[in-house]
Amino acid sequence: MAISGIITRIAAAAAVATLGAAPALAQQPIKIFDSHLHYNHQGPAPFFALEQVLDTFKRNNVGGIVANSRPNRGTQMLVEAKTPGLWVVPFIRPYRVESDVQTWSEDPAIFAMIEEEYKRGYYKGVGEFHIYGETAQRPLVRKTVDFATERDLFVLAHCDERALAIMLANNPKAKMIWAHTGFSTAVEQVRDFLDKHPALMMELSYRSGIAEGGGISPEWRALFARYSDRFLLGSDTWINQRWSSYGSIMTGYRDWLGQLPAEQATRIAYGNAERIYGGKMPD
Repeated sequence: MAISGIITRIAAAAAVATLGAAPALAQQPIKIFDSHLHYNHQGPAPFFALEQVLDTFKRNNVGGIVANSRPNRGTQMLVEAKTPGLWVVPFIRPYRVESDVQTWSEDPAIFAMIEEEYKRGYYKGVGEFHIYGETAQRPLVRKTVDFATERDLFVLAHCDERALAIMLANNPKAKMIWAHTGFSTAVEQVRDFLDKHPALMMELSYRSGIAEGGGISPEWRALFARYSDRFLLGSDTWINQRWSSYGSIMTGYRDWLGQLPAEQATRIAYGNAERIYGGKMPD
C-alpha cells in the first residue's frame, strides 16, 4: 500500500473515535431533524463509511435528514440504506465535482443531470446550490427554480440577499429554503423576507448572532417568538471536520433550544420539517 493510502486509513480510523461524539445528549434529548446535510464523496469513496454516519445520527438523536451530496451517489446511498429510525428526505444537488460550485449556473449538462436524477422518483428538493447577486438572473438558474416549483420540490439556496430576492421575484411560488439564513444578514432584513414571503423557510447552519454569551439574543428571541414555524436546523457537513464535530453542532443547537418555550423549540428542532416535508420523525 502507498504511504498516502496508509495515512488516509489512519486518519479515518482516528476519526471514528470522535465522529459526532455527543456527551451532553443524555441531558438534552430533544430529537432533531437535520435539514442541511452532505454525505460527499471526495474520491472513489467517502472518507467516513456509511455505517459510521448512520451511527452518528443514532447517537445524536437525529431522526431525520435532508440529504444533498456531491455527487448525488452519497444521497442515493443514504436512501438505499433504508435505516430503521432514520427518515431521509433526498434533494438533487447540481454538483458532480467541486468545480461545479462555480460553473453549474452556466452549464447545460448540469440541468440535464437534474432532469435525469429526478427520474429516480424519490427526490423532494433541488439544492444546495450557490448563487450570488445578479447571477441569479441567469437563464439556467431560473430554469432550475422553475423545474423544482413545477414539480412541487423545495429549493435549498446558498445565496446572498440580492440573489434570494431575484429568485423569489422571478418565481413567487418557489418553495425556497434560505441556507444559513444569510450567515450574518441583519435580523431586520431576515424579518422583512419572512414578512413578504409566507412560504420562505430559513435554515440555521453557520448562522451567527443567535446566542450571545450562552443566551439567546433578544432580537432572535423575538424573531423566534413570531416565526418559530419558519426555521429549520442543519449541520452542513460539507467537509470532514463538520462530521467530526457533529455532536458538538447538535449540542449547540440543544443549548439554545432549551432556552425557548417548548412549543417553539419543538417546531424548530423537528416540527417544521415534519410539516413541510410531509412525514413523521421515527419514535
